[in-house]
Amino acid sequence: MTDTVAEMNQVMAEADCLIDEQQVQTAIQNLADDITGRLKDSNPLLFCVMNGGLIFTGQLLPRLKFPVQAEYLHATRYRQETTGGILEWQLQPKTDMKDRIVLIVDDILDEGTTLCAIADYCRAHGAKQVLTAVLVDKQHDRKAHPDLKADFTGLNVEDRFLFGYGMDYKGYWRNAPGIYAVKGL
Repeated sequence: MTDTVAEMNQVMAEADCLIDEQQVQTAIQNLADDITGRLKDSNPLLFCVMNGGLIFTGQLLPRLKFPVQAEYLHATRYRQETTGGILEWQLQPKTDMKDRIVLIVDDILDEGTTLCAIADYCRAHGAKQVLTAVLVDKQHDRKAHPDLKADFTGLNVEDRFLFGYGMDYKGYWRNAPGIYAVKGL
């Protein structure tokens, strides 16, 4: 246990802060304004993708200036590892999506495999339209589809191993107050 704490403290001490807390807060407010402008009259169903989307969703929701039904789901490919594997549903949505606009909120659009699978699931369960909102879009050419973009994106970040604001390093540092990159990754 002590080795883990020491390792995680070292990761933070050596990490590069790519985006500070104030910049993240500004991005979240801009996203909230964009989402409010587009969805305020549509009665959307919002799904927070656990665990990564928790912090972002928690800070986004109070800034949305319209009534929204917020739920959560849990699908993962990482399971506290640093590379993704097969999509695994921890908790599938139970809320009726039929003929609803669904907004999926997650921390990051990396390759997009998880986000695409969740969107497909929502469409297959009757969603009228599926939109996505991510705090971070990692810039690289390994997306699940060449033109894959979220409908709402807060920040574009270089292709490094990121943590903070919901993104984790081996299950830790989701609580970091900014967007950080692991040294050497």
